[in-house]
Amino acid sequence: MWLLFLIPACVAAVLSCVRLVRMTATADALADQSGLRPPEAVGIGLYETAYLAGGPGRVVELALVLMAGRGRLHLAHTGWTTVVDPRGRSRLERAVIATVGPEGQCRTDELRQAVAEHPNVLEIGARLALAGLATPALVQRNTVVVIRQVRHALLLSLLLLAASLALDGFTGGDTLAPLAWFSLPLVLTSGTLLMARVDVYPYTRWASPIGQEVLREVRPARQRGLADDEERELLTAVAMNGPAALPDARLRAALRPHRG
Repeated sequence: MWLLFLIPACVAAVLSCVRLVRMTATADALADQSGLRPPEAVGIGLYETAYLAGGPGRVVELALVLMAGRGRLHLAHTGWTTVVDPRGRSRLERAVIATVGPEGQCRTDELRQAVAEHPNVLEIGARLALAGLATPALVQRNTVVVIRQVRHALLLSLLLLAASLALDGFTGGDTLAPLAWFSLPLVLTSGTLLMARVDVYPYTRWASPIGQEVLREVRPARQRGLADDEERELLTAVAMNGPAALPDARLRAALRPHRG
């Protein structure tokens, strides 16, 4: 009876590993086609840094922090965003204000999700991907999904092995045969995950390997005494680490996901 458990374990392991190999080949092909422009020609500003560090969501968080700091938005700790100054100073600020809507107030979580899908934000990612600094969003999402499928196949093999041993009542040396056969999907999935640590995991990040090097060179401004320097240091920290870098507890609470 244990053979009936072995078949789905092997099928799940093979299919998930094949998907991961195909995804790796696709990602490598896209990486070879990228880098059409040198990184210095892209212009790595705060929003580009935020995208490389945390994707579209981080770009939106940075925009909200910047606009709140300059008095254009009010971010309430209750989870609502209110427009204070409806004149956006950049395309992204105008997109945020337009997304809030004519009433001038909306839920912060809904605003973040909507702006993260706005063409102005997606254009940042497309431009960075064209320069080879960012992993294309589709590749990044698909790679995360495929790695998760391999993990699930590994867990499924373990569960089916345990179920087969329990239901068939194996004892002592009788367990050698199922253990030997179940080692095939277990070795395949675990070995694939180990290789993915080197070859695939870089594609689960928003920044490509080259983009990771660019991020390591980013350092907040250290000059003190000027308001602009202090503001840029804070915004750089938010771009790199998200709202957790904010010293204002109320602003951190305002950007924390709210339910209901």
